[in-house]
Amino acid sequence: MSKQDHAAAAAAPSPTVGGDPQDFDICLKLIDQLWALRQAMLAREKALKLELDKVLPEYRKSARNLIHYLTLRSIDLRPLQEQLARLGLSSLGRSESHVLASLDKVLGLLHRLTGQAWQDKSAEEPAGSISSRALLKKHTLRLLGQAPAGRPVRIMVTLPSDAASDAQLVRELVDAGMDIARINCAHDTPSDWQRMSAHVRSAAAAAQRPVKLLMDLGGPKIRTAQVADRPPVLKLKPGKDDMGRMVRPARLHLRPIDSTAQVPHVDASVGVWEVWLARLKAGSHIHFTDARGAKRQLLVVHNDDTGAVTECLQTAYLTPETVLTLGCAGGKKKHATLVCQIDSQQGALRLHVGDHLRLTRDGLGQPAAMDDDSDAPSPEPAHVAVTLPQVIDQARVGQRIWFDDGRIGGVIRQQTDDWLDIEITQARPEGEKLTGDKGINLPDSKLNLPALSDKDIEDLQTVAAEADMVGLSFVQKPADIALLRGQLQRLGRDDMGIVLKIETLQGFENLPELMLSAMASNVSGVMIARGDLAVECGYERLAEVQEEILWCAEAAHMPVIWATQVLEFMAKTGLPSRAEISDAGLGVRAECVMLNKGPYISQAIRTLDDILQRMGGHQAKKRPLLRALKAWSGPDTPATGAMLGNLTI
Repeated sequence: MSKQDHAAAAAAPSPTVGGDPQDFDICLKLIDQLWALRQAMLAREKALKLELDKVLPEYRKSARNLIHYLTLRSIDLRPLQEQLARLGLSSLGRSESHVLASLDKVLGLLHRLTGQAWQDKSAEEPAGSISSRALLKKHTLRLLGQAPAGRPVRIMVTLPSDAASDAQLVRELVDAGMDIARINCAHDTPSDWQRMSAHVRSAAAAAQRPVKLLMDLGGPKIRTAQVADRPPVLKLKPGKDDMGRMVRPARLHLRPIDSTAQVPHVDASVGVWEVWLARLKAGSHIHFTDARGAKRQLLVVHNDDTGAVTECLQTAYLTPETVLTLGCAGGKKKHATLVCQIDSQQGALRLHVGDHLRLTRDGLGQPAAMDDDSDAPSPEPAHVAVTLPQVIDQARVGQRIWFDDGRIGGVIRQQTDDWLDIEITQARPEGEKLTGDKGINLPDSKLNLPALSDKDIEDLQTVAAEADMVGLSFVQKPADIALLRGQLQRLGRDDMGIVLKIETLQGFENLPELMLSAMASNVSGVMIARGDLAVECGYERLAEVQEEILWCAEAAHMPVIWATQVLEFMAKTGLPSRAEISDAGLGVRAECVMLNKGPYISQAIRTLDDILQRMGGHQAKKRPLLRALKAWSGPDTPATGAMLGNLTI
């Protein structure tokens, strides 16, 4: 605001605003601040012209608004908001989708309050309060399809492996309210995915409504490699009451070698020689010495073509070297056999706070070696390989590392060409088990990993043929999106929707650049992958991070998928927790909410559908919707009724 404008405003007939002389000066200062902010928005837009030119024309307005929003949020607006609220003006708190228009509206009112002329500037504004909603709706329809009647938010469901062979399961999901099916390409096979997609199309046709299909690429997921299996040991343990008295014997099924027969109501099953097994009869006694040297006995209680069911009254440990001896009548002759088949146990490393773990380039994971003369660990700590060995070169000493969705935490203490030495800093007092195929997160490391693995590029053949949209996992930089777009163009599917899965700290920090890059494709959206994101950013920061992603996406008029662990307990057990019901209600802030698989997934879909229908009448993005509160205005609330009278609007 120029000095001449200030002088003209000061000479206005009524130098007061709202009856308070101080408000006039506040208005003049606010005009200066907001005008400087407006000029900064346009200057930043001009500086990013090259990036804007890469955006498709239909996304140009959204890209401009995103740049304006980033400028708006580059400063602390709280003092300015307090002053605007004092004057009864918009505090810009819900301006994400139409930043410049909101700013101009406030500037126009401030000019009127100070007696100054204001010229309409809507021609310079990329979006207004109404047109911005239309842009978001248009982009959402193109990516996610139409929302069902009565519910503003779509429901996405991750298909279980059984969906490849069970068409009825998919029909139940569609009938329960699934609008989008998700296939995780990190699991199952291309032929499985093809059968799943065929079942989705068939179920959608039967329901006479569209159901879209998202296929997630596995991406550069960092995981632990295989840990050596533990020696096969079987523990038989009778059931006991609180007083230590046996209430039921341990039941062991003896089956022929290589038989897969299963019988109910047994604790375990082992394979033995069939010729020896044929000698068993109900009432036979089998003697053996267990792995600890304890003498034990089995009683045969039933036998048939599948083998023999036996009972043991004492705790016993069996290994493949355990000899089972059948004593004949009179004890004159004995027949013995080895326990030939006991399933190996999954390998696991037991880690405690203070332990060291080596993350290696290759090899089977092994527990810490023990000295021959004592129980103290030797200098050789536990070790496990990493599926992407290049992280050993790119991580640095002093950086944090997390395993298994944040259950185990550590700090890198030493680095060589072949391994990282990690001190365990977080684990439960009793220790934690680390097995193979568990996720690894390095939130402090600037990792340069390929956006698409060789498997991802191969999987894209099936994705391009089957899916409506593709999820780009662990996206971190604009070049990742460009690489995916190039592959889709090669396959003739440059029309395919791209979903940016934000699940790393680097991806979150680069979100605006990622969005601008995605606007060069025909249709795109964002998934808040809260599982990995919580580990990367810290659980205490997750609520803040997901809010910021929602704001940024709204500024870009880009649809959001709210994902990971929504109603997870209910999907697994059939009973929701109070906390996850509240969490699910927040999903109305997004355009789609994703549920993961579970035995009670159909029930979880119906519950989520009900929650989103109810909350859809109260909230639209950040904007509260003030529908009538029937609980306080019905016939059973006479006091409220008397106050309202016959009020109509």
